[in-house]
Amino acid sequence: MARKNLLEGLMAEGARPAETAPGAKRPLKGAIGAVSQSIEALKARALLDIDPFLIDAGGLQDRLETDDAEDAALLASIRDYGQQVPVLVRPHPDDPDRFQIVYGRRRVLALRDLGKPVKALLRELDDSALVMAQGQENNARRGLSFIEKANFAAQMRDAGYERHAMCDALAIDKTVVSRMLQIVDRIGTDLITTIGAAPSVGRDRWSALASKLETGEVDAMTMIDMIAAKAHSGSDSNDRFEIAIRTGDDHTPVVKEHTPTDGPPKPRASRRTIMGATSGAPIARAMMGHDKVVLTLPRESGFEDWLVDHLSEIHRTWVQSQADEDPEQ
Repeated sequence: MARKNLLEGLMAEGARPAETAPGAKRPLKGAIGAVSQSIEALKARALLDIDPFLIDAGGLQDRLETDDAEDAALLASIRDYGQQVPVLVRPHPDDPDRFQIVYGRRRVLALRDLGKPVKALLRELDDSALVMAQGQENNARRGLSFIEKANFAAQMRDAGYERHAMCDALAIDKTVVSRMLQIVDRIGTDLITTIGAAPSVGRDRWSALASKLETGEVDAMTMIDMIAAKAHSGSDSNDRFEIAIRTGDDHTPVVKEHTPTDGPPKPRASRRTIMGATSGAPIARAMMGHDKVVLTLPRESGFEDWLVDHLSEIHRTWVQSQADEDPEQ
């Protein structure tokens, strides 16, 4: 009889109308509620095997660049010893059959290359909780450089997050966040992205770069051009920062290739401004390096698109003119 009364009580309780907002889930009570909560807790701790190609990007951009050596080492470790640390994903908000990564992007990419499923924890997270988890995980597992943290904070601000949320995500105080945001705004994301993480460069030198830009003696686009002209495939982000901050100085460095013999000294890079044939106004800038030329045109008149479309034809005309000058060719 007692069992019958218990079941009647549960059924009666479950039959009562919910005293919550329309559409909201009413928490289950009693024995059924306890069992349901236990099941949800087990599901939250369970590891799932997920096809890596079903996992999409999510959250904000935390890293400004990738390290090929680190990525190769991670792939080799997973190949030899398996995935030791799970990633965290959430259900994709726009596709019930897919997922979004919270943290563990490099592991997902490595497992794609290896053709293996991803061991993942699945959590129901809103956008705010996703960004918080992403920031805290990055701080705990791989310290971001100063400018990567500053860029992350700027993305959070632009996405509408409050200042205290940035502090919690990056484990820093409001004063540091304010200084980070000022530096990002003064330098601009284009130059920051071109330079990269620059792990050896701290706040003071990034602030010095921002101050140099504010004097007007050199602009961010000129620094970007100089990096393109002077850096090479072996340059790292610390090298690119040095080129940027010394742009306009007499001792702007050329990052050398690491070869057994440097050979004769190479000519210094020079800059040219190309004027319009009729307007007389600048239409392009050319950075003439020792091994390449970087041509920069603003996207405003349509001439830049025409030039790209006709570059092959222009080159063919030039080749023909060279042949006309030297009949033996």
